[in-house]
Amino acid sequence: MASPATKSELILALEQIEREKGVRKEDILKMIEGAITSALRKHVGKNALIECLIDPDTAAITAYVTKKVVEKVENPELEIALSEAKRAKAGVGAGEDLRLPIHTEEFARIAAQTAKQVLVQKIREVERDNLFEEFKPKEAELVSGSVHRFLERSIIIDLGKTEGILPPREQIRRERYNVGDRIRAVILKVDKAQRGPQVLLSRASPLFLKRLFELEIPEVNEKTIEIVEIARDPGYRAKVVVRSNNAKVDPIGACVGIRGSRIRGIMNELAGERIDLILHHEDFATYLGNTLAPAKYSSVRILSKEDKHAEIVVPNEQLSLAIGKEGQNIRLASKLTGWTLDVKSEGQRSDEAKAREESQAAALKEVEGVGPKVADVLIKAGMSDIYRIATFKAEDLMTLQGIGEKTAAKIIAGAQKYVKEHPREAAPVPATPPAAEPVCEEASTVASDAGAEGVE
Repeated sequence: MASPATKSELILALEQIEREKGVRKEDILKMIEGAITSALRKHVGKNALIECLIDPDTAAITAYVTKKVVEKVENPELEIALSEAKRAKAGVGAGEDLRLPIHTEEFARIAAQTAKQVLVQKIREVERDNLFEEFKPKEAELVSGSVHRFLERSIIIDLGKTEGILPPREQIRRERYNVGDRIRAVILKVDKAQRGPQVLLSRASPLFLKRLFELEIPEVNEKTIEIVEIARDPGYRAKVVVRSNNAKVDPIGACVGIRGSRIRGIMNELAGERIDLILHHEDFATYLGNTLAPAKYSSVRILSKEDKHAEIVVPNEQLSLAIGKEGQNIRLASKLTGWTLDVKSEGQRSDEAKAREESQAAALKEVEGVGPKVADVLIKAGMSDIYRIATFKAEDLMTLQGIGEKTAAKIIAGAQKYVKEHPREAAPVPATPPAAEPVCEEASTVASDAGAEGVE
């Protein structure tokens, strides 16, 4: 066994490692004790009751084996003869447990080797844990690194203390990199792995674009301007919904910057990805229309709140812009809102309305009690829908010129008979005694320049 002075030096070294690497001295000593115990078992017996202790100040090793004193030994690993036990300790009796010291000098080398192995292993474990603890809180943060190597289609990024992986699904498709190129990305997730923390990076996520806005636009970083929602087709187009928490600050103007200086810096980082800035609006129908930016819209009609389905009408010349190349613009608007959006031009809407009116007028003339003249009166008054007429009362029709009480009753009776013979799946619109055809839009708004602004 080495001298206490030497062992003290070992303890000092362990204490220094504890300070620098965070590896507890007690943990290393305990692992060394376990290793020596295992080595002693190979020498004394695998079933032997062995105890090993290392002094935390001098590193002196002491070991003991405990055996039961018996008259006749049947298991030498666990038992000791009474005559032999008395030579080791006077006065011991049969049935007692005798604790015998073991000479550990020959196991000092094992202790040294074990200490080295334990240190290397423990330091690696601690470094891995420390890296994980360092990077785990950085999830959702923007980081910068250099391209280290390629693993199939994934890019391995050197982040300094560890590496991050940029898988194909989180890359911008139009980008190409070489080893050594600088690259920025957002940390999506940090997991523990055998060789250290596994850091998943992304340049394609909406979060990455949000972090770039916070980096480039002080008002966004200060929360004066709030980013409400983002939808992206990475590398091609993105839609960003913004609103201002300060009435004096124009959110779109602040994000664009003087002559587009701010937004252009973000677009350049994203391989030229075009960004549509959309003004958030408390009126949801207006907000739906704004999401078609840079296209202008004329009106929005909520078809079903339950199914999240709406129809947006745009000027004829805006139709192709509203739909976008291969449907990209309307697809991103739907992704942004979570709604199914049907886009139609004013011409298409007018043609549909005209066709609907002609169909209703043709059917109206088949109703009993409705002659050509009465049909013309009803059509001009916007009452060509037989299913609606069937829900009216006589006084609702008597306001029209040339229709008296008897005629009104005949018209309603004929409409009810027609509806009975020609039922339709959709429930009829509730009775409304209008002076003109009721508006079916839940909201109809004209887009303003500020409400549907896009950046190309």
